[in-house]
Amino acid sequence: MSTEARKPPLQIALKIRRLLGGKAGWNGVAVQFAFAAVLGWIAYEIVSNARANLENQHIAAGFGFLRNNAGFDVNQTLISYTGSDTFLRVFVVGLLNTLVVSVVGIVFSTLIGFIVALCRLSPNWLVSRVGELYVELIRNLPLLFQILFWYLAVLAALPNPRQSISLFGIAFISNRGLVIPQPIGQAGLDPFLVVLAFGAVAALALRIYARRALFLRGQRIHIWPWVLGLVIGLPLVTMAVFGLPFTVELPQLKGFNFAGGARIIPEFVALTLALSTYTAAFIAEIVRAGILSVHAGQMEAGASLGLSRGTTLRLIVVPQAMRVIVPPLTNQYLNLTKNSSLAVAIGYPDLVSVFAGTSLSQTGQAIEIIAMTMGVYLLISLVTSGAMSIYGWRISRSLGA
Repeated sequence: MSTEARKPPLQIALKIRRLLGGKAGWNGVAVQFAFAAVLGWIAYEIVSNARANLENQHIAAGFGFLRNNAGFDVNQTLISYTGSDTFLRVFVVGLLNTLVVSVVGIVFSTLIGFIVALCRLSPNWLVSRVGELYVELIRNLPLLFQILFWYLAVLAALPNPRQSISLFGIAFISNRGLVIPQPIGQAGLDPFLVVLAFGAVAALALRIYARRALFLRGQRIHIWPWVLGLVIGLPLVTMAVFGLPFTVELPQLKGFNFAGGARIIPEFVALTLALSTYTAAFIAEIVRAGILSVHAGQMEAGASLGLSRGTTLRLIVVPQAMRVIVPPLTNQYLNLTKNSSLAVAIGYPDLVSVFAGTSLSQTGQAIEIIAMTMGVYLLISLVTSGAMSIYGWRISRSLGA
């Protein structure tokens, strides 16, 4: 009898598997190298083709165009800007406009979403049906349609500035936007802001210290007098020493338009309303699902302790539900930021409109401008995801998960 025949069948099978596995492993490596080579060849062809097209159109590759004068104006800027500024300045202006509409939209959509979710969970039949109607109506209409609805059907139908709607005589709404009082900085503004920031940070540190003292030692510290002194008392002392930090400039109707004050353009209002209400419909369902994921016994336990329904939700149920809410809520924040690019439909000067639109048409630097725009949206998404992941981790740790 041969040696191979005397070996147990299991050992022979394992030997054959090792031989075949090694061969299959080398085949897998070869396939990966071949795939990488194909990708490299495709990338080389794309770059060569793009370079040839740029040379034929006499367009210099690179980012030197950012130093050229833009030659066009932007109707909303958070920093000083004129038509003689560079394309780099245009990029910063568009980026800031995108960020401000995204941040404002996230704040309002979160507030509206939580309110609608609580309405849907309300034992009141009418309130619950109103919340359900809002969710089913808003999230089943296209976002672009809602943006155009707010801009064309609501804001454009408002009266002109001479017949504008007055809000307590200090703010005015018309088809040219919302005009509000504008603060004008004075000599005491810088020390006032420094003291205010210091007071806010110190008050937050006191709150953290008081919470740790309560949970670790069972010692309850009343910090509200110190907080009032830091947040209100110190700024008042600073105002008494350095003078008023700012004055308020009220808008006044002169001729056919308002002079003075700060104007919020209707494009910003329409875009913010559409993004907030649309995203809030999805957030409401996320919050409702998160609250329903918490065991019903938590509400009963709160009621047995004499807590009201609102207090039980705020202190017991919602903190536990946040572990379920945060991951899909992050996706909605990312969607809102990316959906802000639809602002080009109504002429709001966001990053896509003024940089990937007007600047691209004037310079022809398609590769560089599109790459910068893609990089910005990718960076915003990564930062948002990272911040929400840290927040979710802190919630899980605080709940002992």
